[in-house]
Amino acid sequence: MAFLRGVKRRAQALVLPTIFFALCGYFAHHAMHGTRGLLARDARNTEIAAARIVLAEAEAERDAMERKVAGLRAEHLDRDMLEERARALLNVVSRDEIIVPYAPNRRLF
Repeated sequence: MAFLRGVKRRAQALVLPTIFFALCGYFAHHAMHGTRGLLARDARNTEIAAARIVLAEAEAERDAMERKVAGLRAEHLDRDMLEERARALLNVVSRDEIIVPYAPNRRLF
């Protein structure tokens, strides 16, 4: 009987620490692998960096288009820009010009 009482006391003494360590393990696991954990944060930071690169490329493309459009506005007409666009759209060249062929999937503008 004394042996069983000793086992029972030891078991009761281990219940609270076991529950505590189980809860700590649960929260530690979710702190790493949960939807708001460290690994998810790293994935979000990577996505944000990729989105910022795409944004910078889009802004650069928009700025280039704005510069080209600004040269064709009626208030400030750039004759060279107008002639370049007309030649590109009509597919016309003069005798002293050099032609650089582009692949069909590459855009000039």
